[in-house]
This record gives sequence, structure tokens and C-alpha cells, in this order.
Amino acid sequence: MARKQKDILTRTAEAPAVTLAKTVLITERVGARLRNGRVVQSTKHFWDKLGPGLTTGASDDDPSGIATYSQAGAQFGFHFLWLAIWTFPLMSVVQEMCARIGIVTGRGLAGNIRVFFPKKILYICTLLLFAANAINIGADLGAMAKGVQLLYPHANFSFLVVGFAVFSVVLQIFTPYGKYARYLKWLALILLSYVASSILAHLNWGDVLHQAYIPKFNFTKDEIFLVCAILGTTISPYLFFWQTSQEVEEQILLGKTTVRSRRHTDKSDIRGMRLDVWSGMLLSNIVMFFIIAACGGILFKQGITHIQTAAQAAEALRPFAGDATYFLFAIGLIGTGLLAIPVLAGSTSYALAESFRWKEGLYQNLQQAYAFYGTIIISMLVGLGINFVGIDPIKALLYSAVANGLVAPLVLLLIILISSNKKIMGRWVNRKPITIIGWITFFLMTAAGAATIISIYV
Repeated sequence: MARKQKDILTRTAEAPAVTLAKTVLITERVGARLRNGRVVQSTKHFWDKLGPGLTTGASDDDPSGIATYSQAGAQFGFHFLWLAIWTFPLMSVVQEMCARIGIVTGRGLAGNIRVFFPKKILYICTLLLFAANAINIGADLGAMAKGVQLLYPHANFSFLVVGFAVFSVVLQIFTPYGKYARYLKWLALILLSYVASSILAHLNWGDVLHQAYIPKFNFTKDEIFLVCAILGTTISPYLFFWQTSQEVEEQILLGKTTVRSRRHTDKSDIRGMRLDVWSGMLLSNIVMFFIIAACGGILFKQGITHIQTAAQAAEALRPFAGDATYFLFAIGLIGTGLLAIPVLAGSTSYALAESFRWKEGLYQNLQQAYAFYGTIIISMLVGLGINFVGIDPIKALLYSAVANGLVAPLVLLLIILISSNKKIMGRWVNRKPITIIGWITFFLMTAAGAATIISIYV
């Protein structure tokens, strides 16, 4: 009897632990099934395929671009939502051409321009690129500082600007490329904060979707300027140079350290690149769509049409869309700056290093590529200085728009000529539809660049 009571007591004492052990075992089995399930494995496989295209597309939505999209929504409501859809194939095709050039030739864009075109053209492109990117860096550093002040109003602006600049430089120079690429890849997900902020704003989505796909344009000066600004911030020269060079960096990471070893391309390389590039550009345009929708559905309807910065947009949205939208907008502003500034500085450095045949690449350490990393530091210092010399940031962005308006069509022309040349690209030369879309983009960017410059100075 005593033994039976002892067994009952033992089983009673063991029951909670046994239940916990069985629960853990079942959880592990369920977790293993989920991890090995088709959906999870497909998602993981898709994520592993993403790289330079994702970060390039995400960096396109920098604080300056967010300000432009906010202006479009605040000034014209849902009028320009269609641009998010119509620019998607244009920028995707351009970035695919850039990526294919990098994969097939084993060189960055500036390196190819140096080999196949007069050097004067390359020097003009790189000089304008340096000017436009430095101004953009300055504007983005200031916007990030304002983003922090939205969350912590008493934070010191000067300290924040300098802190962000130092942090970006240190990260680029002292982080190994493999880790740095992963950092940029995960940081791209910060863009989803803008999607979330728009959803939380409780828009009339029936109205949004109704006006999203039909182009509307009245050819007024304000509309012309805004469309040109959106095209300029969406199809930007710095993205061309960065995309091409990052494809080369990815190959170097695989051990292909010479140009000759990087020229062997197969279908799987091209297929993976297309998935990456088009996914990145899709993310970029989705974010553009949701920002225009949020500002158009709230600010425009409330008569708040004078928005010049992304921080102003966040502050204006708060009374009508609530704290959640406000905080997500502010967090997105900081995160996109952390992503875009290294891309801006890096693209300038790649272009100059390839132009003058310096050692280049984020896979190099500081002692191996002084000129390459020195250019990154100089770009950052110039951008930093813009925040302290009394230059109006809005005017600075106008100057950046002029520089981009001049260089984008020229670089686009060179991209199309290189990627359409069978002697250079071999079997991976442009297909006819790609070439046609490329030329359409070239003529649109030429018209946009000319219209931007005329609208500023007339």
C-alpha cells in the first residue's frame, strides 16, 4: 500500500515536468516541419537570391526621394499614383542592363565607359555624379537628424548629423564586404514601415486603387517639375554605378578576383540577377505608391499642400493619422538614410576609382585602397559641410536635380550602347524589348532633365 502511494506521489510530482517535456518535443517537431515546409523553404530560397538588386532598389527611396513622394501626394492627392506603376518597368530594365553589364564584363560601369568611350565623357559623368551625390548626402544626413528629432525633440541637430556621418563612414571602411552586404540587405526591410504607416492611416483604398493606374497630366509648370523630380529621384545615376559595381563585388566574394575569371556567365547567374533586380525595384515602387497614397489621402484632403521635407510630412500626418503612422514615418526616415548614404558615397567612389584605375572595392581593406576609401570620406565631408555653411537644403536639392538631369541621360545612353553591343555582351546582349524600353527611358529622362533645368531657371 505504501509503495502504491509512493508511486502515485512520484507520478504526481513528475506530471508537470513530463507535460513540459512532451510540449517541448511536440514544439520542436512542429518547428522542424515548419522550417522544412515548402512555404518556408521557398521563402528562404527567395531571400537568399536577393542581394545587390534589393539594396539598390531600397536605397532609391532615400529621405530626399521620400520628401518628393510626400510633396506629390500633398500637392496633388492621388493624381500621380500612376507614376509608381509606370516607372517600375523603366527603372527595372535600366538596372537589369547595369547588372548584366557588371556580370558579363566583370567590370563596373565606369570601368566599361573608360574602355569603350572617350575619357572626357567619363570625367564629365564622374564630376557631375560627385557633385549630385555629395549634395544628396548632405540633404539625407540633415533629414535623418530631423527624423531623430521627431522622436526625441531635444536631441542636438549638429551632434546627430556628425554622428550619422561618422557611423556611415566607419561601417563602410571597417566592415568586411560580406557582413556589410547582409547589413544593407536587412536594412532594406525598413521600407516596409512606410507601407505599415499608410495602412494604419485608414485610407479609402477603393478610391486609391481607382486612381492608381490611369495616367493624368495637365502640363502645368508645377506638375512638370514634380514629374521630373520623381523621375530624377527614381532613375538616378548613382544607382547605375552602384548596381554594376555590386554585381562585381558579389563575384569577387565567390573568389573571382580577376576580370577574366568574372567573364564566365551562365543562365542561372542571369536568372538570379533578374529575380534580384526586379524584386528590388518592385519594393522601391511599392513604397513610393504608399507614401503618395498616405499624403494624398490625408494631407491633400486636409488642405496641407506645402510640404518640403519628409519630416514635415510626418509632423503633418500625426494629427490626422495618429501616433503610429507618425512614428513609423520617422523610423523609416532614419533607416532609409542609413541605407542610402553609403550607396551614394560608394557609387561616387566606384566611379572615380574605375575612372583613374585606382584599387577599388569594399572587399579591400583600408590599407589596400586609400584613394577609394578617401573618396568616400571626402564625399561624406562635403555632404556634412552642407549642413553647416548655411546652404538652404531645398535649394541644394535643386542643384542636385540639375546635376542629375545633366548626367542621367548621358549615362543612360552609354548603358544602352554597351548592353546592346554584341561584341561586348556576347550572348547576353539586350533583347529587342529591353532595348526599346531602354530608349524610351532615355528620351523620357532627357526630356525630364531639360524640363527640370528650364523650370528652375525660367
